[in-house]
Amino acid sequence: MKRRRFIGTAALGAAALALGGCATPGAPPQRRPNVVFILTDDQRWDTLSAAGHPFLKTPGFDRLAAEGARFANMFVTTSLCSPSRASLLSGLYAHTHGVLDNFTDYPSRLTSFPMRLHEEGYETAYVGKWHMGEGSDEKRPGFDYWVSHKGQGQYFGTTFNVNGRREARPGYYTHEVTDMAVEWLRRPREKPFLLVLGHKAPHTPYTPEPKYANLYDDIDIQYPRSAFALEGKPEWVRRRLATWHGIYDPLYGFRKNFPDARPEGVKDFARFVRSYAAAIRSVDDSVGRIYQALKDLGELNDTLLVFASDNGMFLGEHGMTDKRTMHEESIRVPLLVRYPKRIRPGTVVDRMVLGIDLAPSVLEICRAAPLKNIHGASWVPLLAGDARGWRTSWYYEYNYEKQFPYTPNVRGVRTDEWKYVHYPHGDGGPDRHKAELYHLKTDPGESKNLIGDPACREQQEMLKKELGRLMAATGALPDKMPLDEGVKEALPDEKIR
Repeated sequence: MKRRRFIGTAALGAAALALGGCATPGAPPQRRPNVVFILTDDQRWDTLSAAGHPFLKTPGFDRLAAEGARFANMFVTTSLCSPSRASLLSGLYAHTHGVLDNFTDYPSRLTSFPMRLHEEGYETAYVGKWHMGEGSDEKRPGFDYWVSHKGQGQYFGTTFNVNGRREARPGYYTHEVTDMAVEWLRRPREKPFLLVLGHKAPHTPYTPEPKYANLYDDIDIQYPRSAFALEGKPEWVRRRLATWHGIYDPLYGFRKNFPDARPEGVKDFARFVRSYAAAIRSVDDSVGRIYQALKDLGELNDTLLVFASDNGMFLGEHGMTDKRTMHEESIRVPLLVRYPKRIRPGTVVDRMVLGIDLAPSVLEICRAAPLKNIHGASWVPLLAGDARGWRTSWYYEYNYEKQFPYTPNVRGVRTDEWKYVHYPHGDGGPDRHKAELYHLKTDPGESKNLIGDPACREQQEMLKKELGRLMAATGALPDKMPLDEGVKEALPDEKIR
């Protein structure tokens, strides 16, 4: 850890010199940057023009990428809203911060990066969807100003707790929270500020604002190639097709293939995809409005502007909707960061970064005291091209939910080229949890499960061992769920209880 901190500090100094930072001995310290963190719900990494989306136009996102940095390989460590949000705030895995489902609130005594900035003199505000402990809309620790609501909120007609006063806002959610965020930004202040803006979009039920409702009606939408090509997948993937978290196509032959299944899945797939994209279009407009407000206030170039999402979303891949699993569409999210005093325009970072890296990165750029004993690492050195000591593998976890029984427990490891996914028996089903192994370099769509392939046996065993090592290193052992014998054999004996 000391070596890593030294490397990060050295890279930070080099970056400051290279990017025109303060380098004069005895000069007064630079002003701490403001921070605006914009967070969406269920937005996958490829839903912006800068990432190559075929028809969704996102000038607001693209401007952040062009004027700052786009992290091309940003992942969440638990693809579920509340656990992921808690990880973004704390820099910790879910098994440590304790928010394992969508009903548990963020622990009030666990220091988050907004709490740390507040301790160090920042004026702080939260506006929008909090989505942790959704039975309460009360102000959370670390924020001077609070605007949020109970539960998921509605695309039209949400009642907000506006800093202690309940207020029904009839308009479209994306615009309402943007209006309130801009209003707060325009307040006079003498301190640096932090604003976290939490959007509902593009969470289900996908509901575009009226002007975008038919925007993509002329776009031909087909099922992805992997939608019904489920050979070699675990049985639970196949069974998920006809559930609430699966797709539904009456032409596929559900009665024949799934005689006991209830067809609850998506019935109008094309509309499903078009509405998802159209809802994101309004978020892009919101990003543009926040950008312009900061510019009008003369604060744009003194603000660290961050855009990300809490997890991805399936749009038919592997027969799925929703998230939770470890397939790419579920775990990979956008991350855009603009701060011209530290980031060269047009920077693209290809190294794997995680949601748990956000908190330490923001605090380093703000020259704030770091959070102690966290799992994440600051990606600030990566912005200057220094990847020495950076991770080459990482651990993913998801815990089975009885309320949403369509996904089992998930434990997995991902590297730049490979992914191994293991399923402890969360629902007691012994036959539906076959592991998955993919060579991402040649099969980015995860179409061919290589588990059991003799040619990949050595690689499979190496990844099992790496999974065990990462679980031990992050304190995920003993696991709350039983591990099968294959993973137990790969773990050190003293770690199994």
